[in-house]
Formats: sequence, C-alpha cells, structure tokens
Amino acid sequence: MGRADGPPYRFYGRRRGKRLSPRQERLIDDLLPRLAPDPARLPAGPLWLEIGSGGGEHLTAQAADHPEATLIGCEPFLEGVAKTLGMIEDEGLGNVLLLDDDVRPLLDGLPDSSVDRCFILFPDPWPKLRHHKRRIVSRENLDSLARVLKPGADLRIATDHMDYARWILRHLLAHPDFDWPAERPGDWRLPPAGHRRTRYEAKALEKGDRPLYFRFTRNT
Repeated sequence: MGRADGPPYRFYGRRRGKRLSPRQERLIDDLLPRLAPDPARLPAGPLWLEIGSGGGEHLTAQAADHPEATLIGCEPFLEGVAKTLGMIEDEGLGNVLLLDDDVRPLLDGLPDSSVDRCFILFPDPWPKLRHHKRRIVSRENLDSLARVLKPGADLRIATDHMDYARWILRHLLAHPDFDWPAERPGDWRLPPAGHRRTRYEAKALEKGDRPLYFRFTRNT
C-alpha cells in the first residue's frame, strides 16, 4: 500500500522474527483478516489508534478497560501481531482491529477528525544521526495525525530515549496544530491516568531508565 498520489512508503525495521507456533500461524491466517481496519467503514463510537502496538500488552489492556471504544493497533512486526492476536482470542475482545503494516497508508485513508486518541509508546529512537529521518515523529506524520485527530483529542507519546524526547518536544512544539498542556514536571515524568504498561517499558524501568510520558492535544 502507498500514497495514491505518490510512490509507496519506504518501511524501515524488521518484519519477521522467530518462527511462529502453529497456533500463531492459525491466528495470522484466520483471525487477522477479520480484524483488518477499513477506513471507509469505521465502527460507531470512540476510535483510538496505537502506532507500534508491539506485543499488544497496552492495546489489549486499553480495549478491556474501555469496551465503549474501538482500538486500532498498527504493528508491522509479525511476531508482535501474533502475540496480540493470541491475547485478543484469549480475552474474547471484540473491540480491537489490527493492521500488520506501516501505519501511514492507513492514516492516508482515515477520514478527517475521526480519531479520538492516539498512542505512540516507546517507538524505535533510531539513535544514529543518519537514521533520524526514519523516526515516526516527523513533520509529515504529524500533519497526517493532525488531520485525522478530532479537536481536543490526545496524542500520547512515551520514550526512554532522552535525545528522542528532545526531538519529540521540538517537533510538537513547532507544530501549529498541537498544544502541550503540561504545567509541572509530574505531567511528563509520571504516566497519565489509565496508562497500562508495555513490556518494553517494564524492561526500561528494570534497567533504571526513567521514561517520559508526553500528552499533547489537537488544538481547536
């Protein structure tokens, strides 16, 4: 998939890891196609988007906590998709959609002001200078998010990489469509209410790292 008016997006990162189990292969073949999001036929009610949903810990926990919302998880790494599918099946979740691909074509297809909340939790920091262009937080991607987010919608971004944290702030503060309502250090040093920990986050905390939790809002 790619832009209708330009070349396909270039994807960076791994698509596959270790061999999937027979159950995971079944879920990929049978369940995943039924959960594919269709931008032209979105469900009623609040719509939340998680970009880079990993193994699905946060995505499925939020879905269980908020049955009134539909959550779309986007994760191109197949092993993470398989783990997420397993949790969806085990917990009987009926309010999760899953895309095993780059999020950008989906953003291109979503209607204006259709998303109530977006999560980007611990994205790959691509620390080498020559790889900074691969970072998910960019002016182009923020423009796409600004279009699909409803006025007042949250954009929640967490990272344990301090250079990336500065990058995130620099890009969001420079963007005319986003506000940063933080008033005190606790607003970015502590996770927001209702946050559910990811496996990557747990590992970072075990190492003694101090993640930062940014909450931006789509301004009106």
